[in-house]
Amino acid sequence: MNTPSDAKTNRLIHETSPYLQQHARNPVDWYPWGPEAISAAKSLDRPIFLSIGYSACHWCHVMEHESFEEAEIAGRMNDCFINIKVDREERPDLDQIYMTAVQALTGRGGWPMSVFLTPNLKPFFGGTYWPPNARMGMPGFRDIVEKVHEVWESRRSDVFRTADELTNAVRTHSSVDVEPSPLNESILQQAMSQLLRSADREHGGFGRAPKFPHPMDLQVLLRMAVRFNEKDAQQISTFTLDKMARGGIYDHLGGGFHRYSTDAYWLAPHFEKMLYDNALLVGSLLDAFQLTGDKPFAHVVRETCDYVLREMTLTDGGFCATQDADSEGEEGKYFVWSQDEVLSILGTDDGSIFCKCYDVTPQGNWEGKTILNRNRSHVDSATTLNLSEDELDLILARCRKKLFDVRSKRIAPGRDDKVLVSWNGLMISALARAGRTLDECRYTTAAVNAASFLRSSLVDDDNRLMHSYKDGQTKARAFLDDYACLINGLVDLYQTTFDASQLDWACALADQMLELFEDRDAGGFFYTPHDHETLITRQKDSQDGATPSGNGMAVFALLRLGRLCSRENFTSAGVKTLELLSGQMARVSLASGQALMALDDWLGPSDDVIIVDGTTPATSQPFIDLLRQHFLPHLMMARKHATSAGAVSLEASFAGKSARDSEPTVYICQRGICQEPITQLSHLKEFVSNRMRLDL
Repeated sequence: MNTPSDAKTNRLIHETSPYLQQHARNPVDWYPWGPEAISAAKSLDRPIFLSIGYSACHWCHVMEHESFEEAEIAGRMNDCFINIKVDREERPDLDQIYMTAVQALTGRGGWPMSVFLTPNLKPFFGGTYWPPNARMGMPGFRDIVEKVHEVWESRRSDVFRTADELTNAVRTHSSVDVEPSPLNESILQQAMSQLLRSADREHGGFGRAPKFPHPMDLQVLLRMAVRFNEKDAQQISTFTLDKMARGGIYDHLGGGFHRYSTDAYWLAPHFEKMLYDNALLVGSLLDAFQLTGDKPFAHVVRETCDYVLREMTLTDGGFCATQDADSEGEEGKYFVWSQDEVLSILGTDDGSIFCKCYDVTPQGNWEGKTILNRNRSHVDSATTLNLSEDELDLILARCRKKLFDVRSKRIAPGRDDKVLVSWNGLMISALARAGRTLDECRYTTAAVNAASFLRSSLVDDDNRLMHSYKDGQTKARAFLDDYACLINGLVDLYQTTFDASQLDWACALADQMLELFEDRDAGGFFYTPHDHETLITRQKDSQDGATPSGNGMAVFALLRLGRLCSRENFTSAGVKTLELLSGQMARVSLASGQALMALDDWLGPSDDVIIVDGTTPATSQPFIDLLRQHFLPHLMMARKHATSAGAVSLEASFAGKSARDSEPTVYICQRGICQEPITQLSHLKEFVSNRMRLDL
């Protein structure tokens, strides 16, 4: 067995992942996942201890400090196992498989994930965080190491039997095997009912603590509010978004959302910030703003996008994966305040107002400190303080600026600056939508730059998309969600810029996705490509988690791209995937939000709008602006202008469509059948009004 060349480090010192680098000086003889580790397990006849986490994970840091840095525990791990450390963000395929095993064993999941495998990679025991010694009903990792070693040495046949049973359970779970349902509105009606029954009408969100944002489910409810004229669906979604935006899960000084709330009322988060959460919540907030016109939603979108541009964007244009929960070894230290600090910075007058509005008290609301939150609405606060809303806005804005400037001098949480294609695709979509909805060019520019970076740095010499990038190196060929999220992001980017080259690339990626991932027999897509390394199972990622499922996003993107570009092969693959997911959508709505949005689009009325410029291109802008202002989730928009003549992907859609009387002309089509062209803005307003059931 090879040993590290530097006795103070292990093999992880050669990895680019910040998470793996964090463990490079552990006394544990860590391997990265790969042939060397698997070969060592087989040749030494040892089980594998597989530890999976990510750099921003608080409890991952805790387990490292308590156990992996402890010499005695590390020594026993080295004696008994081949120890493999995996960054879940670099290898989501491994994370999916072994998380399924842990959930089957324990009924729950989370990170750090700790799994024991046979040398042929079959899981036989696992869990999440374990303390070094037994406490609070949890077994101690020290004891677990000894017990697993004992069982491996003395009851090997039991281990293999358990491993086979658990592997079969993982394989069964990996397939999409739910009795199909007809693709009709009843699925959407059932989904809306399930979501409304699950809603917390006191605090917002779904279920009890801990509370995750569920952005796709909120978007489903907003769509159902329009489809079924159901005010309750709109109210639950907007109420939840408002509660989150006023809660401690939102960073009131720097913008952006933390990962989830540990309580039921959105006060105390785990403080890590994930790129995907902020991308997805921007989408939900934009939907709410377009539907309601409520400006606070747009304000939170701007603050969140500005946070991403300021703190999560690399100089080459890519977006970073995460920011840590911890700084100076303490969770949340960067974000929390004492009342004395606030008053000393703001002074008595402004400080008193700020403290009343942001729940700052001498005793604090979290471990003796205060997590800033608005536990009363802005209107109520202004009334109580005998101020106008505008006066209070000005006071609080200058207070936040002063506190932000002071906070910026603190030791900041670490940042994982690897670039993940799937999460970048989500953020490209969010920024492109924010750019066009809010008329903010800097968001559009950031989305364009990110797409350019991905195309230049994450496509290999064989024209294959890669999964991640760090320090000039790419890791792993792309997975299904990388393709699906990027395709969808490019579709949204095109609808903001009308740069057809984005669609041309999206079509090329979609062709590649069909070739590499499609299950041509049963429908849908595998998570890994056909030429991926052989693992214990090949999953079909069909249920949403914190991010959209690979299949849900694939069908959503394919149906949209198929409509824009008149590509029947994209549409037929999307419909076949919808049919595969139909039973799941009908029965497990809380895990099917992205697929439900795709079904909502497919059932329509789905409007494909092509705007053909007249002699003066600027005269098209009022038509474009009108369509962008309102909540029209089923609408896809293309623009035929002078520079789109070479757009290969749009040739079929643009065929036969020209300007009438040299004026901007709007073609509205459904499934290839177009209405009489519109040349008057008033007629387009009538169309929008009918779709939204509004009087414009």
